[in-house]
Amino acid sequence: MITVRRITLSDPLYAQECALRETVLLNPIGLDVPKFKALFPGVEERFEHFVAVFAHPSGPRVIGCATLLADYPDSGTGKLMQMAVDLQRQGEGIGTRLVVAVERRAFGELGLHSLFCHARDTAYGFYTSLGWAFDSDTFSEAGVPHRRMTFQPGPIEAGEPEPSVPQD
Repeated sequence: MITVRRITLSDPLYAQECALRETVLLNPIGLDVPKFKALFPGVEERFEHFVAVFAHPSGPRVIGCATLLADYPDSGTGKLMQMAVDLQRQGEGIGTRLVVAVERRAFGELGLHSLFCHARDTAYGFYTSLGWAFDSDTFSEAGVPHRRMTFQPGPIEAGEPEPSVPQD
């Protein structure tokens, strides 16, 4: 079974989250979490950390992660960052579950009005399939092509159920 939840920096799963971010996102561009922290002082501590956890017989395993930087760059806006899914588990809906959890927190609990991310060129289709829209031309970030993508929730019609995180 896979669950998605928020963790803090003191959670025992935080080390696994960092290792996954390094493997999928940071090491390929010559970074690791300490270098990320040095480049962006205080951001790691401001992030809300979300992890997808697989209940493995030998103990919980982080197989996906995403972070939310709320009220950035201004009040009411948030940035989805550091989204990663274990390379062997991609295509299973784990990324979708993480984005839904971030959206639920941002819009339902924090009252943000919009989210944005800098999507790698390999992730454009994933985000557009979730209703995100392009907000920029292609730009280079850390030597990788990206585009800014945004999401604003539409109004929920009367009688329409709230969206929920898919269950296994």
